[in-house]
Amino acid sequence: MVLRVILLALGVIELLRPRKVVDFWMGLAATNGDEIDMRPWVYSAARVEGVLLVLWALRRGHGGE
Repeated sequence: MVLRVILLALGVIELLRPRKVVDFWMGLAATNGDEIDMRPWVYSAARVEGVLLVLWALRRGHGGE
C-alpha cells in the first residue's frame, strides 16, 4: 500500500515536471551534474514512465492486489 502511494506520487510528479525529476536524479548520479546536457527525448521518456507508474498504481488499487 505504501509503495503504491509513493509510486503514484512519483508518477504524478514525473508526469507534470519531468525536467525537475530527471535533473534531480542526474545530479545525484553524476559527479559533474551541472555540465550534462540531456537529449530532449529523455524528458519525454520520463513523462511516459510517469504515466505508466500512475496507471500501475491506480490499477493495483482497483482489485489488482
